[in-house]
Amino acid sequence: MKSRLVLTAVAGLSLLAVPAVAQAPNPLDVIPPNQPFDIPYGTPISLAKAQAVIAAAVGECAKHNWKMNVAVVDSGGNLVAFSRMDGAQIASVVISQAKAKSAAEFRRETKVFESGMMAGNIYQLSLPGAIGSRGGIPLVEGGKLIGAIGSSGGAGAQDEVCSKAGAALIK
Repeated sequence: MKSRLVLTAVAGLSLLAVPAVAQAPNPLDVIPPNQPFDIPYGTPISLAKAQAVIAAAVGECAKHNWKMNVAVVDSGGNLVAFSRMDGAQIASVVISQAKAKSAAEFRRETKVFESGMMAGNIYQLSLPGAIGSRGGIPLVEGGKLIGAIGSSGGAGAQDEVCSKAGAALIK
């Protein structure tokens, strides 16, 4: 019993002798010179333009036989137009809208959040409305945010291809 007590005491003291591990610097502590994703807001997208963006996205999806849900929101993240292709999965109705809303509200592609989360920046999970899945693309016309498009129903890369096809209509 006495030898066990001595062994436990020696083991405990040896833990005190272990040097502290130096923490790596946090890359998020770097202060950028300019505010990232600082896109000014413009006049919200019109219904006619939103429908044209959706038509372009759906056309791209159809070329590949991908069944998608496609949503366009205005610069405030409010739904303007939506299309559900025949056979598109029902769960993706709200996902497409959430991707578009996230892209508009954060003024960046949702792929930015996906990349950040994949790199271990899990703090992004705490941002209300941030969607860490590609397929949400801001719609920028004349350097101003007018809305965003979100596609969902396939693999993330497929969603992104469809949204980019729609976003390409806006210059």
